Amino acid sequence: MNQNSAIIIKFYEAFRKRDWKTMHACYHSQARFTDPAFPGLNSQETKAMWHMLCENARDFSLEYTDVSALANKGSCQWQARYSFSRTGRKVHNIIQAQFEFKDGLIIHHTDAFDFWRWSCQALGPTGIVLGWTPFLQRKVQSTARKSLTKFIGQNQQYAI
Repeated sequence: MNQNSAIIIKFYEAFRKRDWKTMHACYHSQARFTDPAFPGLNSQETKAMWHMLCENARDFSLEYTDVSALANKGSCQWQARYSFSRTGRKVHNIIQAQFEFKDGLIIHHTDAFDFWRWSCQALGPTGIVLGWTPFLQRKVQSTARKSLTKFIGQNQQYAI
């Protein structure tokens, strides 16, 4: 196993335990993160997001497979099962993660998942009807950004 595969495994083992401090240690100081709910986060926002998600996780479990990494890039698939905090609905999200590395740490992290599938589970009828629309994705992103901004305001170590 190479160093980059090891950092991916370290990250997901920590996430499985909701150990956001260890997750933070896997990221480069200039890291970037993006996914369908949290696009374009800088390093501090990324760390705050994982901290927030770990603290708010309910009925959470995680599995990861297919860890692969070369000199500068890596990937894995991971699956999360949890109760969505806003609705209490059960979600089983299947995510494909892509990584870029610098200095032995994650510098770019992109998670991709089927937003419509996720919205059907998390939002129920609203997700079924509107989950395929850019309107609902923008609404989810806006709500996620507001939650993250509030969390950062309450946790000044993330203030930029």
